Amino acid sequence: MDLHFGDSKPTNEERAAVDALLGPPESSWEGAARDEMRAADLRWARGGREARDRRDLLLPGLHAINDRIGWIGEGALDYLCRRLTVPPAEAYGVATFYAMFSVKPRPATVLHVCTDLACAAAAASALCDGVEARLGPGSGVHVERSPCLGLCERAPAALAIKAGDPARTAVSAPATVHEAVLAASSPDSAPEEPAAAMAVPQAGDPGLTLLGRVGVVDPSSLDDYRSHGGYAALRRAFELGPAGVIREVTDSGLVGRGGAAFPTGRKWQATASQPDHPHYLVCNADESEPGTFKDRVIMEGDPYALVEAMTIAAYATGAHQGYLYLRGEYPRALRRTEHAIAQARARGFLGDDVLGQGYAFDIEIRRGAGAYICGEETALFNSIEGYRGEPRSKPPFPVEKGLFGRPTVENNVETLVNVLPILTMGAQAYAAIGTEKSTGPKLFCVSGSVARPGIYELPFGATLGELLDLAGVRPDLRAVLLGGAAGGFVRPDETDIPLTFEGTREAGTTLGSGVVLAFDGTVPLPRLLLRIAEFFRDESCGQCVPCRVGTVRQEEALHRIVERSGAAAADDIALLREVGRAMRDASICGLGQTAWNAVESAIDRLGAYE
Repeated sequence: MDLHFGDSKPTNEERAAVDALLGPPESSWEGAARDEMRAADLRWARGGREARDRRDLLLPGLHAINDRIGWIGEGALDYLCRRLTVPPAEAYGVATFYAMFSVKPRPATVLHVCTDLACAAAAASALCDGVEARLGPGSGVHVERSPCLGLCERAPAALAIKAGDPARTAVSAPATVHEAVLAASSPDSAPEEPAAAMAVPQAGDPGLTLLGRVGVVDPSSLDDYRSHGGYAALRRAFELGPAGVIREVTDSGLVGRGGAAFPTGRKWQATASQPDHPHYLVCNADESEPGTFKDRVIMEGDPYALVEAMTIAAYATGAHQGYLYLRGEYPRALRRTEHAIAQARARGFLGDDVLGQGYAFDIEIRRGAGAYICGEETALFNSIEGYRGEPRSKPPFPVEKGLFGRPTVENNVETLVNVLPILTMGAQAYAAIGTEKSTGPKLFCVSGSVARPGIYELPFGATLGELLDLAGVRPDLRAVLLGGAAGGFVRPDETDIPLTFEGTREAGTTLGSGVVLAFDGTVPLPRLLLRIAEFFRDESCGQCVPCRVGTVRQEEALHRIVERSGAAAADDIALLREVGRAMRDASICGLGQTAWNAVESAIDRLGAYE
């Protein structure tokens, strides 16, 4: 059974948006006007297989329509489906999967106001109420209460997107009602965002390894990047050869920085050894974990480092095409990385003959559209391929069958940029940083009730207390959330926990991707836990029953606990534990498996609801 849009026709603007991406249609089969139809059109449909092979352009096509019009109408969706020969029901399922798209009419301007953890602690609720009072019906602005925008160091935050050709954006953070309304009403007149270096309290410190260039180099200048050591690592990679690069990465002890901590060298070796070709490289820059913003700062402040690191990873694993999957809520990171890729391509650092070494590699950016689940690697592959961003069952693993069913290596931004110092300083020197099991430097995203929120770079092994001292923790600290919404709470008397993968495991918590959210006594813990539960309910893709039902039951139980006390609350806590165990044991992916973590730790470690 399929979905049909009846007599819905695309407007000229909608057609132009799609054609700007795909080019004009060449036959009436894919959307050309009948009066332009050639006689041959009656006998053949231009490249049915060729059009189906462009299924991966569905997400960019939806972006093109949404960017130009502000929402995706039936006529526009039907036209895009004809151009790509995608069944309308499938395209509708994709369009409705992402929070940033709308298939219902709405104003051309959308103001996303973050209501997640760091912003909630910074009075985001009052900001939302004030903005909604100012921008009521008839204002031409749709106000959207949004999950984390990745601007936690400048909470509370708002992002305005005004559709058009081109679409315009404005960020207001830290936002006031007046500034958020100004960003929505006149994006071009909104104040410019502060430099990326403002998110790095240690900026300019010569001892920094990963953040040393942020605030020092001009992020738009390839020459400035090269004058500060840029592309020395890639030249070293070509000297070592693919096997040598993988050996260095393996010997360094580098593990994934996204939370799973899988050995990077093993992943690269497994991909490189696959006989099936082509191989692909995917950089996961869809950091949607509440409290996480480190990848954004790197892309805004040192974008060429990511381009170079992706080139090295692709060379080592035998990939000639890379995809950078970038959060849709990061307009400045998008502009910076687009510019860096274009400059690198123009100067011979990307393309058919990288640095004259006879190696071909290029990078394509794919924008996400607001789906936390797409941070899971196989959901990300589905998203790029033009399907709903739902996780796949494993095995087979991505190193065997990943993007487009081919061997794929997937790493996040922080993991990849660690490869640069590994090659420039050598594996042994890199491994000497940190601890035996957690080597190298680590980036921590610190926000909430601290004086100096931002990205901090410390060697693995520093304690939580040392990090909080750098950030200026407030004296009435009540709790610290490690790892974001999927992490766990610790008490103020547990700040001696070493910030390593093994140290946090021994302490019964998790390091995750490096989120450190501090909360003082002014933050209502029950409301915070409800927000976490709401987040997982909203972000569940709904594919598996334990997560689809469990996240709803978790939120319902937390609502009841807030309203009850005594034996009734105890019954709901017992229910929460049962539901949490079911989600942890039976969910397909990490979203459902970790949705109960923060609530469980708040009950057991902080005595929430006692």
